Amino acid sequence: METPRFESFEEFWPYYVMEHQKKANRVLHFVGTTSAMLCLAGGLLTKRRWLLGLAPGFGYGAAWVGHFAIEKNKPASFKYPAWSLRADLVMWKKIVTRTMDAEVERVLEEDRAKKEKDAENGPARVDGTQETVN
Repeated sequence: METPRFESFEEFWPYYVMEHQKKANRVLHFVGTTSAMLCLAGGLLTKRRWLLGLAPGFGYGAAWVGHFAIEKNKPASFKYPAWSLRADLVMWKKIVTRTMDAEVERVLEEDRAKKEKDAENGPARVDGTQETVN
């Protein structure tokens, strides 16, 4: 499936959430992001540069396992690396504050409502307008 094009982070966020529907994938992202942050902090505080080099491996490694093995999709970071990093940090904070599960449900509900509305209105044409059925 082709990754949609986004013009803003606000457009990207629901897509990102949809790509992280399974809790096990979100847990792997949380563990990976936390490990990467600890490596960065440890490397900067102790001046052990080798720790800085481990950060991407921990962060991306855990996330990619989650995508390929659990969600069975391709990480959004392949096309949108900056927004994906920002979204990873937003998701990390939402996991810490225990609001990510509700966010997933909110986005899934919005997606279901959109699909129902689209089904009622008929298929969209290439120019973005709706085809009417008489």
